[in-house]
Amino acid sequence: MMLAAVFTLSLGLSTANAALTYKGADWSSVLVEERAGISYKDANGNTQPLEKILAANGVNTVRQRVWVNPADGNYNLDYNIALAKRAKAAGLGVYIDFHYSDTWADPGHQTTPSGWPSDIDNLAWKLYNYTLDSANAFQDAGVQPAIVSIGNEITNGLLWPTGKASNWGNIARLLHSAAWGIKDSRLNPKPKIMIHLDNGWNWATQNSWYTNVLKQGTLLQSDFDMMGVSFYPFYSSSATLASLKSSLSNMASSWGKELVVAETDWPTSCPNPRYSFPSDVKNIPFSAAGQVTFITDVANVVASVSGGVGLFYWEPAWIQNANLGSSCADNTMFSQSGQALSSLSVFKQI
Repeated sequence: MMLAAVFTLSLGLSTANAALTYKGADWSSVLVEERAGISYKDANGNTQPLEKILAANGVNTVRQRVWVNPADGNYNLDYNIALAKRAKAAGLGVYIDFHYSDTWADPGHQTTPSGWPSDIDNLAWKLYNYTLDSANAFQDAGVQPAIVSIGNEITNGLLWPTGKASNWGNIARLLHSAAWGIKDSRLNPKPKIMIHLDNGWNWATQNSWYTNVLKQGTLLQSDFDMMGVSFYPFYSSSATLASLKSSLSNMASSWGKELVVAETDWPTSCPNPRYSFPSDVKNIPFSAAGQVTFITDVANVVASVSGGVGLFYWEPAWIQNANLGSSCADNTMFSQSGQALSSLSVFKQI
């Protein structure tokens, strides 16, 4: 932990607790895991529902991805309502991440759901009504999400090809429609509305995207409350903590929104990384202790920025997919037997 202390001091940050408002984990795959026979245990080996283990370790909000009509039903609206009810019963807030696709949506994939129209007028109307109906379904189920993301990592647009960058006019119109699906819903209280891009460390990306979409005049700054970013250390050596701090600081001064690291994680095993790790995290070990150091450092960066309010660890309990899409062998916070690692308690510290 000495390295973490030295680093935070070098950025001019306090080594005190970050005290973020949203201390979260994406637990979208827990039902998939449970159906496969996985059970979860706390650090002492006691079997408990995952939501109770997360809450006991300082998590206060869980993130859930929503797909429109997936072939196997996993991650659809019904799946997510059942999951959200469990979270609420455990005293956890819920952050809904609409992918607006039947499958994964990310910078390389934003496939329009099957059967949705492709012309902008009808697509915007469909998006509005889907978002409205989904929000009302959560309200009817007794769950009021704290945060709703209108799209997932939409750096290259959403609902392709109609909303693909650089068709900024269509992107702005679609996001305006999605935002008002939430605003016009029966959800009470209303959630914070988030726009989520990847590569949060890259100010040029964030600046170009928001400048282009907001100058259309269709998406208003009042349509959304939060800017979310993904921040992963193993896809680019440029993804330094210092760059993240600079980018978030510029975002805060430019638009004054609440800021959240919506996705991040750190490996406990990475024998063959595809890319070189950023310079200011290279001394952090690939271990549970390293996860604590990294997450603490990221949390301190977020907390040091005006409007920095949250951090979410991506899928810490998806042990059947432990690499979590990276070239590192294991990025979870649970062992292969389902037992929580000591790193999970980092949420008590941030």
